[in-house]
Amino acid sequence: MPMTIDSVIARPRVDDLEAAIPFYERLTGQAAGRFDFGSLRLASAGPFLLFCGPDEAVQRVAGVGATLAVADLAAAVEEGIAAGATVVMPALPSSLR
Repeated sequence: MPMTIDSVIARPRVDDLEAAIPFYERLTGQAAGRFDFGSLRLASAGPFLLFCGPDEAVQRVAGVGATLAVADLAAAVEEGIAAGATVVMPALPSSLR
């Protein structure tokens, strides 16, 4: 069965997370959830995952334009690799984000 994408999350880099959050909350009508991932600071509002942090940490994730939510992570990775995709960061289930 082909992979089905349940949603797409846009990942804009921002210089000042706290200053950017109100715009995205107004845009989506949703309150942002804030969290850390390593040395990155992140906020999630609707389909947006804002991030900022030290340049070294940001460079590791800045090249990712979007995050895809799928029902079957293993199948999605397998299908992507079969189509020629390269895994640049191991997939993380939502319980580990």
